[in-house]
Amino acid sequence: MTSIRVRLLSWLAGPVILVNLGAAALTYQLAWKPAQLAFDQSLSESARALAAGLGRGAPALLAAGGGDGVDATWYSVRDRGGRLVAGEPDLPLAGMAAGVHDAAMRGEPVRVAVVTVPAMQGSRVAVARTVRARTQMRDALVRTLVSLQVVVSLALAGLVWFSVSNGLQPLARLRAHMDRRGNADLDPLDEQGLPGELGPVVAAFNDLLGRAAAGARAQQEFQANIAHQLRTPLAGLKLQLEWLAEHHKDDAQTRASVELMLRANERLIRETNQLLALARAEPSHFETARLELLDLSALVSDAVQAFVDQAGQRGIDLGFALEPVMIRGDRHLLRDLLDNLVDNALRYSPPGASVTVRAGIAAGAPQLVVEDTGPGIPPAQRARVFQRFVRLEERTTGSGLGLAIVRDIAHVHGAQVELGSGPGGEGAVFTVRFPAP
Repeated sequence: MTSIRVRLLSWLAGPVILVNLGAAALTYQLAWKPAQLAFDQSLSESARALAAGLGRGAPALLAAGGGDGVDATWYSVRDRGGRLVAGEPDLPLAGMAAGVHDAAMRGEPVRVAVVTVPAMQGSRVAVARTVRARTQMRDALVRTLVSLQVVVSLALAGLVWFSVSNGLQPLARLRAHMDRRGNADLDPLDEQGLPGELGPVVAAFNDLLGRAAAGARAQQEFQANIAHQLRTPLAGLKLQLEWLAEHHKDDAQTRASVELMLRANERLIRETNQLLALARAEPSHFETARLELLDLSALVSDAVQAFVDQAGQRGIDLGFALEPVMIRGDRHLLRDLLDNLVDNALRYSPPGASVTVRAGIAAGAPQLVVEDTGPGIPPAQRARVFQRFVRLEERTTGSGLGLAIVRDIAHVHGAQVELGSGPGGEGAVFTVRFPAP
């Protein structure tokens, strides 16, 4: 998948390079052509000066040969018939009209300026000069232009990169905002401050999020309604089964069947309550306005009392150690959290084990601890137990929703749930750390 950044850079790189090369070629022509004209003008002036001196009969002007330390210069004077009058005999003049020409002399390229001397019956004067200085100037010009173009190219590349990156910043911020959102966060994206090009994209996302939120709400409402509707008939069925068991004590077969139906009914009631608790704990439907200041120790005391009979029937020592500690939370959801943690500890602990519930302050923050001396949970399996419908022990009854409910309730309260081992690596210790109120 090609990124937008790469596509923009690839589209911009070609035109920028072509424009830069065109600018370099134009700059070279604008700098080199005037320099050539200046060299030729200087050479032509030397030839005219020599011709003027000859026309006045000034022999001293014939000593025009020599050089300037860089270029070598020669001259030649020939009469109308082409015979050498003065100067270098090997300086080429054949076929050259008045003006400046390219030629070669003594194995080296030269520029030759030819001037006619009317005062000497059409004699011609030629001055030849090597092109070393021109070559040096051209090389220096090329080096300067190459260096300049490299600097300009790098500057343009940096400017293009900065411009593309700056132009894509809104998209990067939108992506980062979406990455920070939780799985249950279906609130619409904020369209304020976004470029017009991203408006339709964000609007489409918001429409999709709205439909997903509506579907999630419908699912949760259906789940909650079903759980509510089932609770009343299940409670009535339980009463009828208990009455039937009471009035048929003498019939062993009927009593056994009724006991099986009672256990099935209890399990169905528990599953219904779990589904209702799961619907209440759904993070996407939680309202922070439901939070109030609560005494965690009082909630723990009430919750533990409800499990005393169950613990006694299983031969488990259930106790608690409480310190007054205040938290902000939803009373009903926290009761669901406590019920699931205590029920989970009792359900998986063998007879003779102990379960202890503690509430207090640790490291400056409220903390709830449920500790048991049961078989514990292997470290490799601890992450799985908080997933929905996961049961590590198939021989026990349950839906596998209890710890998933604990996780969701802790999440909406801003709390952290940790699972560890007791002293000596035995048992399981569930720790819920709440934020300070």
